Amino acid sequence: MVYQMLMNGALAGLIYVIMALGFTMIFGIMRIVNFAHGEFYMIGAFVVLLLFGSLGLPFFAAVLAGGVAAAVLGMVLERLLFRRLVHDEMPGMIMSLAVAIILKSLGLITFGPAEHTVPRPFTGTWQAFGAVAPWDRTVVAICALIILAIFYLFLKHSRLGLAMKAVAQDPETASLMGVKSGQIYRAAFGVACLLAGLAGALMAPIYNVGPYMGEMPMLKAFVVVILGGLGSILGAVVGGLLLGLSEAFLSTLLSPLAALIASFAMVLIVVIVRPNGLLGRTAR
Repeated sequence: MVYQMLMNGALAGLIYVIMALGFTMIFGIMRIVNFAHGEFYMIGAFVVLLLFGSLGLPFFAAVLAGGVAAAVLGMVLERLLFRRLVHDEMPGMIMSLAVAIILKSLGLITFGPAEHTVPRPFTGTWQAFGAVAPWDRTVVAICALIILAIFYLFLKHSRLGLAMKAVAQDPETASLMGVKSGQIYRAAFGVACLLAGLAGALMAPIYNVGPYMGEMPMLKAFVVVILGGLGSILGAVVGGLLLGLSEAFLSTLLSPLAALIASFAMVLIVVIVRPNGLLGRTAR
């Protein structure tokens, strides 16, 4: 049973990590709490529903298209709505809530209130140490690990990734060194929405697709970044795995409701003991 709970927690936690990475990235660079992040997750899922579920395109091509669609929309909205609100946290949060309501309403108008089912591209299960895991969730976890590795290499070794880190640490000094902050903000918002869109696209065959499907992933991402620390990439990884493992153990031993209550209890404890999160940086 322990192996089973560990496996379930790791598989769930990796998706939480991908969602939380984009959320904490926007905050770390732009100081905007993007409550519309779940709607970009929804967009990725709807693209998979159309391309893979209805048109029969290859699953991974549809997943990539879902991520790109979310990224393009994110960059457009960043330029039109969010650019002027950089480092202005309260107006930025209000704007993101408005964007979330609009995108959710557009999804409701376009696809209706009913939830849709996407055919599963992978079936069957596999076993290790007595634990059983479905192949569809395993493929999602493998893809999440690949995305996480690419994201790490992007931040560490690409010029754009290094520029993003510089703007996150000190935008004024980065500007003096020739870094164009406006381009970095647009790229960061696009990458964050790309991550959310990929997460939604990968999860589309596992859960039903509907206009309200982004609410719970957004909530989980928020819990993860509070645990790990707003603006901390490593904190998002630690927080996502911690949340996934705690949910797996408590859901199995007690109930899903107890796991949900425990996740918010962890947030309360962390906020009281370490207001900046487990690995969060001190506010400027």
